[in-house]
Amino acid sequence: MPGYQVKLETHLLGSSHFEIRSLLNRQQYADPDGAAQAAGISSASWPLFGMVWPSARMLANAMQTQDLAGKRILEIGCGLALASLVIHRRLGDITASDCHPLTGAFLAENARLNALPHLKYQTGHWGRENPELGRFDLIIASDVLYERDQPDTLSRFIDRHSAEEVNVIVLDPDRGNRNGFCRKMVALGYVLDLQRAGVTQTTGEPYKGHFLNFRRAGR
Repeated sequence: MPGYQVKLETHLLGSSHFEIRSLLNRQQYADPDGAAQAAGISSASWPLFGMVWPSARMLANAMQTQDLAGKRILEIGCGLALASLVIHRRLGDITASDCHPLTGAFLAENARLNALPHLKYQTGHWGRENPELGRFDLIIASDVLYERDQPDTLSRFIDRHSAEEVNVIVLDPDRGNRNGFCRKMVALGYVLDLQRAGVTQTTGEPYKGHFLNFRRAGR
């Protein structure tokens, strides 16, 4: 037994559907070798990677129509990486990234469940160097601004891994750190286009949030 329980759910995104293995609930926790603790992940935040959150569904749905042609794409803080799976099914050049030690294994299993080939995954720790990650033309994320230090660490991480010309799409459920993050990104030379997200999820449940669309045309 791995020390935690899981469930299988079908997530509908328009006419598409994905079979996703996730944690059973937010009470799950297992870190026998201390890998999560070493990555700075507390017992309270440990299970958060393993849930499909409303913003993740909204971002994944948006990726069904996003222009992917010729772009190297990175999803940061991907968790169960539903948006990455959508892009992968569309044959986009996607790399999923997270700092949780179990993300890669869950991603591999969810790709298998949906009859998809191997999906590229790299560890992406926002507060540390990630020399193997490289630079990307499109960077996406959902609900990643839930801690006070994240506007600074996330903006710097994005800037380190952005190509000269880049688009960044962050879907935020109107968390209090949003404005600080936007200020940091603008100070780094990115142009912001703030757009309200749809008011309902693909499940029909209500949703409140904004797409933070950043663009940099080159230096």
